[in-house]
Amino acid sequence: MVRRLLIVSPDFHGYWRAVAAAFESIGFSVSVHRYDSHSTVVDRVRNKLQHELPEAMRSRTAEEKATLRAVEHLGSERFDAVLVIKGDQLGDIWWESLGASGVRSATWLYDEIRRTRYTPEFLAATGPVASYSHDDVRLLNEHGAQAAFVPLGFDASQGFSRVDVPAVTLVGARYPNRERLVRDIQDSGIPVRAYGRDWSRKLTDVARTRRFRSAGVPASGDLARDGAYGVMAGSLATLNVHADQDGFTMRTFEAAGVGGLELVDRADVHEFYDVGEEVLVFDTVEEIVELARRAQREPSWAAGIREAGRKRTLAEHTLMHRARSLEALWV
Repeated sequence: MVRRLLIVSPDFHGYWRAVAAAFESIGFSVSVHRYDSHSTVVDRVRNKLQHELPEAMRSRTAEEKATLRAVEHLGSERFDAVLVIKGDQLGDIWWESLGASGVRSATWLYDEIRRTRYTPEFLAATGPVASYSHDDVRLLNEHGAQAAFVPLGFDASQGFSRVDVPAVTLVGARYPNRERLVRDIQDSGIPVRAYGRDWSRKLTDVARTRRFRSAGVPASGDLARDGAYGVMAGSLATLNVHADQDGFTMRTFEAAGVGGLELVDRADVHEFYDVGEEVLVFDTVEEIVELARRAQREPSWAAGIREAGRKRTLAEHTLMHRARSLEALWV
C-alpha cells in the first residue's frame, strides 16, 4: 500500500526535491510544501513589500503567512505522515494544527538548535526529532525528546556532467577562513578556483552581494547543484571547509558521492569514511598543498580514493538511506 507523505521544507537550494525523490524511491507518495517559497508574482511582490517594513513587523508578517499556508496544505488532503525539515519559521498555530491532526510526524534539523528559533524544551514537545548533530541529539534526549541522529546525505538521483578543473576548488560561501585558505593555497603555487555569488566579480553579483573587494583568487558565480557536482567531480581536489558546525554538511557526502577527491578539515569524518582511503583530511595549508601535488603526480592514487569514496557513499550515505532512517521515527 502506497503511503501518503507531506514534506514541509524550506527551499534550501532545492534539496526538497531530492528528499521527496528519496521517499518516493522507498514507496511513498509525496506532496511537498515549501514554507518559504515565493512562487507567484503576487507572492514575490508581497514579499518585497514586507521587506520594506520594520524588522520585527516583517518577521511577524512572514511567519504568519508561512504558517497559515502550511496549515492550509496540511488540511488539503489526508496524509499518513508529515516530515518537517527545519521548520523554525512556522508559528505555534502550525504545531497545534499538526498535533490536532493526529498524523504521525517527525522534524529533521540540518542546523544546530542554537542557530534556529527552537529550544530543546519546545522540540521535545513536538514529537520525534532527527538531527545531523550528535551534540543536539544528546541535548534533546536529556530534555525527554524522542531524538535520533540522522546525518545529511548525497542525492544520487541528481544527474551531472563532469567538468575538468585543473585546480583545487571550493564551492560555497565566502567566509573569512575560507578566503584566507584559498589565497594561501594559491600563494603556495597550487591553482585554485572558488565558486559562489559572493566570490564572483560579475557586476550583477557584486551589486547584489556588495562584495566590492576581490578575494584575489580565480572565481565564478553560483552553480546549480548539477553544475556543482560536475565541478567537484572534475577538480584536481575539492575542499570541504566547515565553520563551527557539529554536524557534517551536505558537501561531505556530495563531494565523495560524485567521485571528487575530497579534502575535509575534520578528522571526525572517519565516522562516515575511511580517511586516506575514501576521503583526505587536512589541518594545515601545507597538508593541502602536499596532497594536491601528490594528486598531480599520481593520478592513479587520486583515482583510487575517488572511486572508493563514491562507492562508500552510494552504499551507505545517499538520501534514500536517510529516508529509511527518518521513516523509522514514525513507524
